[in-house]
Amino acid sequence: MSEKKRSIISSVLAMKCPRCREGNLFKTHTFSFQKPFEMPDHCPICKQNYMPEPGFYFGAMFISYIMWGFISLGICLPLVFVLDWSVNAAFALLLLVSAIFFIWLFRTSRSIWIHIAIKYDPQKSKMPKTT
Repeated sequence: MSEKKRSIISSVLAMKCPRCREGNLFKTHTFSFQKPFEMPDHCPICKQNYMPEPGFYFGAMFISYIMWGFISLGICLPLVFVLDWSVNAAFALLLLVSAIFFIWLFRTSRSIWIHIAIKYDPQKSKMPKTT
């Protein structure tokens, strides 16, 4: 990354380390079906521990639940009340969207949760990279 600081929103959405905002939180890209839930133990750049305590990501479930509730309402309400779709058709589309975006929502909620708990440290992003 360049010398410019990555914003917290771009760090969350890019699923980067919250401390240095450079290392990846997940081993594979977002829509990969090979090991979609695996995270490295530490950041490859600043060595931040991604599993600070057992059950750390329990709170991410609540974030996921809230986000998906709003997404569901945003999909179903306009379909049923504006476009006059049946409730069954709206829910069928919602199930399809849920299947496609499940991994993205899982990863985004974890990214939000770890960014809430661990603060950015600009000194850590300037550390020499080790291989």
